[in-house]
Amino acid sequence: MSASLDHVMRITERPSPVMVKGAGSWLWDRDGKRYLDFVQGWAVNALGHSPRVVLDALSAQGERLISCSPAYYNEPMARLAALLAQASGLDQIFLCNSGAEANEGAIKLARKWGGRHRDGAYEIITMHGSFHGRTLATMAASGKPGWDDIFPPKVHGFRKVPLGDLGAVAAAISSRTVAVMLEPIQGEAGVYPAGDDYLRALSALTKERGILLIADEIQTGIGRTGRFFGFQHAGITPDIVTVGKGLGGGVPLAALIASGPVSCFEYGDQGGTFNGNPLMAAVGCAVVEAVARPEFLESVVSNGTYLMARLRALAAEQGHGEVRGRGLLQALALKGKDAKKVSAAALDNGLLVNAPRPDSLRFMPALTVSRDEIDEMLKLLTVSLGA
Repeated sequence: MSASLDHVMRITERPSPVMVKGAGSWLWDRDGKRYLDFVQGWAVNALGHSPRVVLDALSAQGERLISCSPAYYNEPMARLAALLAQASGLDQIFLCNSGAEANEGAIKLARKWGGRHRDGAYEIITMHGSFHGRTLATMAASGKPGWDDIFPPKVHGFRKVPLGDLGAVAAAISSRTVAVMLEPIQGEAGVYPAGDDYLRALSALTKERGILLIADEIQTGIGRTGRFFGFQHAGITPDIVTVGKGLGGGVPLAALIASGPVSCFEYGDQGGTFNGNPLMAAVGCAVVEAVARPEFLESVVSNGTYLMARLRALAAEQGHGEVRGRGLLQALALKGKDAKKVSAAALDNGLLVNAPRPDSLRFMPALTVSRDEIDEMLKLLTVSLGA
């Protein structure tokens, strides 16, 4: 007997299919229909649906220890922290459950540092079009249009500037400023890269002015762009980095990563019941070890180049716009088509793609996607664009 959907809280518009099984790049609904998944939980399933390394990690750790109090250390927590420190070049790791929680922690840590080292500075400069989460503070930090008026009174302390405008950042810095926070690629805004030159200039500016640089890598981290972290393309090291989504490979896991000098939380400032949960951390270790391999990241670069070339060819043939992004986080700008309607047509045709804005489609396949699956996606997308 199929479960009723009547008691699921309506917090977003969902189509009617109910998904019941996933394997690699594919999903099946409870009616047996198969879908090629180029959303993957919004870049969550880094290794695809139900990958063997995640299943093995869950099974092995589940037999040993599922959960213990966060007041104690556990082995997977320590191991994942070491892996993330090595991958990032930073020192201290706080494991948590979601990207919003990691970003909330980054905001708290920056304010704590400002209180100690910058005469009580607390303001954070963020970017128009940015997305940092759905808690009250991360919504206030986000530059998503329309969010300033939701759930008043909003958390104050965020100044927003246009992405890519270094002069605007410089002009916004005051004695109250503690940090600049941005995504290397704005995913929810429609996949708009900040640009390597801009990131380098921003890193230099924040160092010169004595404030922190926070990189929100929730969507771009864990190999999504072809480097383990998106900021690594620019050759910089932020003071604080947040990761989520792909870190858990499908399970709820995120992390706040910071340099030693910035890590100034006192006992009781940060915590949570499931932070550093051994079952989730064991999965994170398996995902990080798989993604960090040079040959794995090379395959992301190669398949990302192939996907971009195929999308650009399609755009040229059908008169659509630019293809934006890096690695396996890309968007196609549409002309004369409503992206939401195209996404709905694609669903009917057995393809899952995301429409982050009315004129753009976003593609976030598994990092293990094959070229045959990319070709199949293009076939289904071509049909859907003609619907």
